[in-house]
Amino acid sequence: MEPGERISRKFAEARAAGRPALIMYLTAGDPRPERTPELALALERGGADILELGVPFSDPIADGPVIQEASDRALKAGTTVERVLEIAAEIRRRSEMAVVLFSYLNPLMRYGFERLCRDARAAGVDGVLITDLSVEEAEAPVESMQRHGLDRIFLAAPTSTDRRLDLVARYSSGFVYVVSRTGVTGTRETVSGGVGELVRRLRARTALPLAVGFGISKRSHVEEVGRYADGAVVGSAVMRVVNESADEELEARLERLCRELSGTI
Repeated sequence: MEPGERISRKFAEARAAGRPALIMYLTAGDPRPERTPELALALERGGADILELGVPFSDPIADGPVIQEASDRALKAGTTVERVLEIAAEIRRRSEMAVVLFSYLNPLMRYGFERLCRDARAAGVDGVLITDLSVEEAEAPVESMQRHGLDRIFLAAPTSTDRRLDLVARYSSGFVYVVSRTGVTGTRETVSGGVGELVRRLRARTALPLAVGFGISKRSHVEEVGRYADGAVVGSAVMRVVNESADEELEARLERLCRELSGTI
């Protein structure tokens, strides 16, 4: 299957099953780079449809403390962009799970953006989400990603203007990441009540799947999101398990978390 096709197929499969797609985030390289492929496969066994593979960065301003600490550990373990792409290639050799490279812009620009797109495609990556890429300045990066057959995933937030949502709809492919609340990533007790209105605004602009993230950590959150969106994104809850588990328990605990979120346990 070609990169770019897996994402749409995973959403279609979830839709046919009457459930939201489950998108799980992992910081590549935490606790060690060689562990990440096995952790990703454990999430797939638990029911993950799409993996967001996080590129660790020294200044992850959109992330809360759990993912900040995961990035710090991954960097100290020697995780580079090159190593993340090797990890993606290893996952691809063993899995047809869709893989989205999740990153801040700085590490990708230092690597060389055109080179990044080429190498990500060769590694079997399906799409790229750049958290701090302003959609108003995204035309050139979008052209590079499009040229290499990579889906372009952009963020839409409750504070996004209509003009910004128009640009998100114009430049996105694969899906749109709907930020449920302002602030940084992290688990919450409830899903923000205003996210349904943001989904409505996006539905008027795009037929792409809409996936809600930031604060999704429980089965009840996934069920709630599934009533109005096409996917649920879980990040901090995953990395908390990585942080709090003994090394030999990681796969089993991540698979169990995923099964709990997907309702198969």
